[in-house]
Amino acid sequence: MVLNARFDHFNFNVTDLERSIAFYDRALGLKVAHRKEAPDGSFALIFLTDGLTGFSLELTWLRDHPQPYDLGESEFHLCMRVRGDYAEVREYHRQMGCICFENIDMGLYFIEDPDGYWIEILPAI
Repeated sequence: MVLNARFDHFNFNVTDLERSIAFYDRALGLKVAHRKEAPDGSFALIFLTDGLTGFSLELTWLRDHPQPYDLGESEFHLCMRVRGDYAEVREYHRQMGCICFENIDMGLYFIEDPDGYWIEILPAI
């Protein structure tokens, strides 16, 4: 059997959905592509898109989980490549106050979302 799997989405569970949607729009320009909400209001799934690829970031909000999520040692991350002037984008993120780690020698940095998830930022190829 040959499987032809493709990447579809990545998920982050969030404690404040509107705050997270606003962060990803402001920091990375990601927009809501579609949403799925439980009729009883117990959960919401929001899929964000970059408008360029078929890959999406799913934000999951659970009504019965208001406390922060345990991210362990955070030995995972999402990586985004940004178009435009990389130094200008880095300065924008610095002004937002969301840069949590930089490695100038490797040419990369990470931003942290409101729930503590790290997103690696690289220049476009």
